[in-house]
Amino acid sequence: MHIQQFYDEGLAHASYAILSQGKIALVDPGRDPQPYYDFAESQGAQIVAVIETHPHADFVSSHLEFHQNEGAAIYVSKLVGAAYPHVGFDQGDFFTLGAITVHSLHTPGHSPDSISILLKDPHGKYHTLFSGDTLFIGDVGRPDLREKAGNLTAQREELARMMYHTVQQKLKTLADEVVVFPAHGAGSLCGKNLSDARQSTIGEQRATNWAFSEPDEAIFVDTLLQGQPYIPKYFGYAVDLNKQGATAYQQSIDTVSMLSEGATLPAGALVIDTRKQDQFAAGHIPGSINIMNGGKFETWLGSIVGPEERFFLVADTATELEILIHKTAKIGYEKLIQGAVVRPAGMTAKGTSFDLAAFKANPEHFTLVDIRSRDEQAGAPIFEEAINIPLPELRERAGEIPVSKPILIHCAGGYRSAAGVSIVANEVKHVPVLDFSEAIKDFETAAH
Repeated sequence: MHIQQFYDEGLAHASYAILSQGKIALVDPGRDPQPYYDFAESQGAQIVAVIETHPHADFVSSHLEFHQNEGAAIYVSKLVGAAYPHVGFDQGDFFTLGAITVHSLHTPGHSPDSISILLKDPHGKYHTLFSGDTLFIGDVGRPDLREKAGNLTAQREELARMMYHTVQQKLKTLADEVVVFPAHGAGSLCGKNLSDARQSTIGEQRATNWAFSEPDEAIFVDTLLQGQPYIPKYFGYAVDLNKQGATAYQQSIDTVSMLSEGATLPAGALVIDTRKQDQFAAGHIPGSINIMNGGKFETWLGSIVGPEERFFLVADTATELEILIHKTAKIGYEKLIQGAVVRPAGMTAKGTSFDLAAFKANPEHFTLVDIRSRDEQAGAPIFEEAINIPLPELRERAGEIPVSKPILIHCAGGYRSAAGVSIVANEVKHVPVLDFSEAIKDFETAAH
């Protein structure tokens, strides 16, 4: 038996290939099937099964594509109500993969339909747990994503109680030496205190994970519910798309309309300009939102733009545009792209430069807006007088910002503030909207 982990840094998503005697089962594969095909080819093996631990909220899976192309069986809980061909895989169910057996463990808490996967080695001993979004390294999955999405919905308090019983009755009963492979690591929005470790053991988690050490259900529920990160706009959309099964990856990307360089875009269209901050400030289409290409581009795109919207995607080069379309497809948003274009015509709007010396001399002459999350702002305030409106809420709440003074927007390092300034500048026309950008780092250090 061999286990291969695939890790997507942008989404902090881990997926797996389980190989035994020339047969492969995939666990929670990402949207692009190619890395898994490459692995199968390198091993001279065949992908015969795909296991989905639950309908994921933060990425789109390629499970249906493997079924359509390879005839791979898709194993998923009956509770998902999956619309694609599948085999019900619930508590007590198992199948044989080469010399090993693959078992389902019902582990609700992150979602009511979550399963974890237990491998039993050729000697009949439980060896590995693929814990999906139920158990992470150092934490457990958040319980607040299925109040409105999916076949089964549940309130966060109910799911938090389910998670308590999952830990007490399912996870704690496993042997210390069972290896734990979760679906996410640090940086994922599917939990709040995830480690950057890529694997662990039940014994290590029993000793270090707070969820294993809290015996009181009420305290466990309160602890789990507190401080969860924001919910991006695309999460419910991704759950539903995964429940249906997504269009094949390359086939869907090929449908994106590629416009000629310098093309004119329709007036009033939503434009996502992914160029660097200085390029955007030098000239952009009026009304554009500046979500720079970066490590978390797809997450911020799906946090700022809703799945009911359509947009044009702008980049500086054709190569970068191709990369961005692939990133967009990881969350199923390629279907929302009206057109993709390199440096379109009409980039006449310009940014306003920020005079740091003027701010230092008279900070009271500016309205400060902190677009970090509520927890970030509360835990590490930089300016006590700043108005806190988290970036994912800014398009809806920009009208709350006073316009009696120039508006100065900051985050923690300059990436988010570029998007924030572009959003607020689209709503506020009477005063300058300025970007603190990376200069905020000096103030952040001074504040602490």
